[in-house]
Amino acid sequence: MSKPMVITAAMVGAETTRDQTPHLPITAEEIAEDAARCREAGAAMVHLHVRTPDGKPSQDAELFRAAIRAIRKRTDILVQVSTGGAVGMDVNERCGGLTLTGADRPDMATLTTGTVNFGEEVFWNPRPLVRDIAKRIKDSGLKPELECFDVGMIDEANMLAKEGLVQQPAHYDFVLGVPGALAAREAALDFMISSLPEGSTWTVAAVGRHQLPFVDLAAVKGGNARVGLEDNIYVSKGVLAKGNWELVAEAAKRAKANGRTLATPEEARKLLRLG
Repeated sequence: MSKPMVITAAMVGAETTRDQTPHLPITAEEIAEDAARCREAGAAMVHLHVRTPDGKPSQDAELFRAAIRAIRKRTDILVQVSTGGAVGMDVNERCGGLTLTGADRPDMATLTTGTVNFGEEVFWNPRPLVRDIAKRIKDSGLKPELECFDVGMIDEANMLAKEGLVQQPAHYDFVLGVPGALAAREAALDFMISSLPEGSTWTVAAVGRHQLPFVDLAAVKGGNARVGLEDNIYVSKGVLAKGNWELVAEAAKRAKANGRTLATPEEARKLLRLG
């Protein structure tokens, strides 16, 4: 039997704006309310960026703290913090969420393992910076989700494992369809899956109109999926999702239609080896 499918809701991001969709959660309370609805719809984890009250991207530890506390008052969903932040942030700013401890500590953190074109900008991740963030994640006791925008980033993640900065078997997130990066194609997904070390787990996060169709591919190929307003604001052509929860609900429907059950947060913790 297939393992339960872990659905992650990428709720906020750094690029989506209220001008694009009025349903983007910004405040801690808005994020928490949407996160609780995502949990009810079938998500096991949220991928979290934070914003200032006026909607500007931030990685401020206190904003993360407020959001995590609000989420955990409402739901048992797992919380994964971003260390990518927004294009142009320095490493200390990007790692704000890693400084939280105790009851405010997140369950997981992302680690992007290489530099990539990001639309008209560049998501800058030179090797020394990647090692720096990898060490901070390791020192925090968290497990990284290794964000790979191309196959070379899988190889770089494996090098980090050889250097002792990442523990194998690891969990990978394939980000496909970003303008200027690897396109969202089934052949690309298959090649990335075939490039993983034995025992790895993986999620696919396809951007824009590819997001929901790639849930189907993840389901039949034994993987997991990320959906949400960070990467896509439409539940169908021209129809805005009313919140992250609506995209999760659609992903859950597709997963079940392809014979997959949905992982609970506790099951996701075991499947992703979060300890």
